Amino acid sequence: MKLAINGGKPVRQNKFPYYNVIGDEEKKAVGRVLDSGVLSRYIGCWHPLFLGGPEVQALEAEWADYFNIKHAIAVNSCTSGLYSAVGAIKIEPGDEVIVSPYTMTASVTGVIVFNGIPVFADIEEDYFCIDPKSLERRIGPRTKAIIAVDLFGHPYDVEAINDIARKHDLYVIEDAAQAPGAKYKEQFAGTLGDIGIYSLNYHKHIHCGEGGMVVTNDDELADRIRLIRNHGEAVVEGMGCTDIVNIIGFNFRMPEIEAAITRCQLEKLETLVAEGCDIALYLSGRIGEIPAIIPPKIRKYCTHSYYGHAFRFNESVAGVSRDRFIDAVIAELAPTEKRENEGPLLSAGYVKPLYLQSMFQQKIAYGSGGFPFTLRDPGAKPLNYEKDSCPVVERMHEKELFVNEIMRPGMSRQDLDDVATAFEKVWENRFELMM
Repeated sequence: MKLAINGGKPVRQNKFPYYNVIGDEEKKAVGRVLDSGVLSRYIGCWHPLFLGGPEVQALEAEWADYFNIKHAIAVNSCTSGLYSAVGAIKIEPGDEVIVSPYTMTASVTGVIVFNGIPVFADIEEDYFCIDPKSLERRIGPRTKAIIAVDLFGHPYDVEAINDIARKHDLYVIEDAAQAPGAKYKEQFAGTLGDIGIYSLNYHKHIHCGEGGMVVTNDDELADRIRLIRNHGEAVVEGMGCTDIVNIIGFNFRMPEIEAAITRCQLEKLETLVAEGCDIALYLSGRIGEIPAIIPPKIRKYCTHSYYGHAFRFNESVAGVSRDRFIDAVIAELAPTEKRENEGPLLSAGYVKPLYLQSMFQQKIAYGSGGFPFTLRDPGAKPLNYEKDSCPVVERMHEKELFVNEIMRPGMSRQDLDDVATAFEKVWENRFELMM
């Protein structure tokens, strides 16, 4: 059977269904807000409405209850939440934060926003989260925190990294954008560090268009996050706050419609995560039968929420490169509805390791003089932004890892079988790729 990349008939020509969890509940919730006439009710001064309107405050209470956490703060994006979290820990200019190189840039740029310096540690080859051993080697006298990303929906190595943080008196900020509903020992991802952040943008498990949630059990951190969210410099005097470090005026506020939608979505989270896990495990069983493909692994005591279905590819077993193989699988499949311009939702690698991006290669952020990178102490170790400084992430990105997103709740068994059949067809006819 000739491969589609070589002119053969593809396995699938019909589009895959769009992941849509918006229903009548959300429509009614939006109507309720519109009927109220209140689309937002924040005031940027110390006042009962400093905390937002009724939908925002109800969402925060429900989110805190669901995740068994003391404080939940709604923001207008996960990026805003990450920025607020970095500011809340009172990072000083020139302080260092250890970060993953394999994540969305916002997991790192929040450090730059507050004039800190990101220090990249390598990732684990089995789970793709930040590697505790690499992380500990990067700790220096100016290290203030660790940002641990639950990549693709898998929790970070909680015991090892939290132990390191306690040993060195560091904060742990958990980027759980991709992992709502995942757990470590029955404790939800996002609640495993000092501060956790979730994403509510359009391709996450649940969404309101754009939005985020920040959680913490620490009263002081919660207050500081709320101040950073809503014009804190104009609020501190009325509030009686005297510690104003990093309390700079941002507007990271979530409006009422988004909060109302998220309240509905939260009720669906458990079901959606369970369905997504069933789908991922089915595909892992099919695709993982191919000798050159290693399916996702799950750490002991953890559950996975499968934002992305990340596999590893062994070129030496396959006899062809990962990129060539995945290109051939892509040619066998169709795009997803409403995301047609992206092609089939399957990719070789993830994001380019962040330290190879222009900001870090040129050490240019604020102005042209290299600030804040110039704030490093004299005699400090060179920043690890060079090629080969994190060999595992570079190997994963360039040769081994691929991510399948054609695995969302709402897909039929036939949809899933088409995905698996495309992989099997390419494997069985891989000799065509060697010509």
